[in-house]
Amino acid sequence: MPDLPTPQDATEAALFSECWDAVLSYADLCTSGSLTAHQLATEAFTLGMREVRAAGTVPARGPGRRAARLPMIPELLTAVRNTAAGWEADGDGHKLDPDLRLWLNSGQAARYTGPPLQRPVALRGLRDMQDADASLLWLAEVEALPLPTVARRLGLDPATVAEELDQVRGLFRDRCHRAHVDTPMDAQCRSYARLLDAVTRSPAADTPGDLSRHLATCVQCAEAAACLRLHGGGLPAALAGGVVGWGGLAYLERRRRAAEVRLGVGRPGAAEADGGDPKEKEGRSRVLRNGLLAAAVLLSVLALGVSMMPFGDSGGSGASGGSGDDKAVAASDDRQPVVDPTASGTAATAADPTPSRTPSTTPSPTASKGKSDRKNPDPEPQGTSAATTGSGGPSRTTDPAPTCRVDYNLDSQWTDGFQATLTVTTGKALSGWQVAWSFRDGQQVGQMWDATVHQNGSRVTATAADYNKSVAAHGTLTFGFLASWQGKNRVPYAFTLNGAACATS
Repeated sequence: MPDLPTPQDATEAALFSECWDAVLSYADLCTSGSLTAHQLATEAFTLGMREVRAAGTVPARGPGRRAARLPMIPELLTAVRNTAAGWEADGDGHKLDPDLRLWLNSGQAARYTGPPLQRPVALRGLRDMQDADASLLWLAEVEALPLPTVARRLGLDPATVAEELDQVRGLFRDRCHRAHVDTPMDAQCRSYARLLDAVTRSPAADTPGDLSRHLATCVQCAEAAACLRLHGGGLPAALAGGVVGWGGLAYLERRRRAAEVRLGVGRPGAAEADGGDPKEKEGRSRVLRNGLLAAAVLLSVLALGVSMMPFGDSGGSGASGGSGDDKAVAASDDRQPVVDPTASGTAATAADPTPSRTPSTTPSPTASKGKSDRKNPDPEPQGTSAATTGSGGPSRTTDPAPTCRVDYNLDSQWTDGFQATLTVTTGKALSGWQVAWSFRDGQQVGQMWDATVHQNGSRVTATAADYNKSVAAHGTLTFGFLASWQGKNRVPYAFTLNGAACATS
């Protein structure tokens, strides 16, 4: 397995770091385990960077020669797909995902490497754009990065990057329309080309019934329609599916989740929308929450200490009718309705260190005489007896509150399989994580995304990927999986985060 190429300067080192996450994410989709995913990603990254360096082009905006290649990230993803195809051809296909192997040996894979005019419209349209324009479109639509981050990476003005993105979307549409028209097609597809262009320009335009039926049966025209229709939110899927090929939609979902995890919020871009102010507000609110929590803990400790203090005067009889030694009174009062089984008098403790019920049923004569004038038993000596033991009775012991919460969502289920998503909220910052749980009915995980899976019997462990192992305090981590089931498919139990038990929603 080749070593990763060495960055030539600081700029290339930052670029390597940004692109490696994307390459490893797609390689993990293409393989059957984390080790083979890393091997595939390393080979593909080395191959892709060699080709990029050989091309010798630097992203730049403005007039000039159109790029002869894809932007950096889709170029490296193409290298992953080509490397996987090489594994299949060399007899190493058993390392790949079974569905990918079927795809590689079908006519669908040939479309991405065959004659240029037969390739997907999105691939041709993106390749036909200026490199910086294509990079802006890919980073914003597929990688789901917030626009201020995209502007900083490409050297654009954050105040005008949204405007430029709208223009780039229009350029992509024009390139795709021209690519569709240039595609060899039969007479029926040719007759719908102009109508397809017209109905996809406006969100208010209705699609005629005959065109709708044609799009349901013609792959080329349906792909073109997805690229030409900029409204409706279908452009990212059209780009990912048309450029990456197999696993494009799954890769798109992974990148969106990875962007949310990096930002530590529920929606990409929310953390940077106001130039850092939300982070400052979040920090202040976190300090306030921590202060309130500390105050609550202190008050609880004080209240517990007060409740465990002995009651009554140190000499004579007080309002409670106690003697001079409340500890002996509490341990020897046979009329007390409920007595802590670990409580005992001083003499009983010295004779038998093991907690027993004997002191409660056989009081000493001295203690009985001290309590003989008391008519109404006072429940307060219960606290006194617990304090007497020095270690606290079982009733005082409480389990620590969980620092994480798991939301298990069954997305869909069919005859012998299902898809589920786990969202874990952590109370503290993480630099790496493992989420584990146990199945009740023998379910078996077959594929997992945004984490690597290991299953031993009913116990399943999901380990963070390289791109989402860091989670902010009070942040969330999310991953999903496909699994099989028979008979029953009950919700799993015994969720843990890095070995600590989690509460469930």
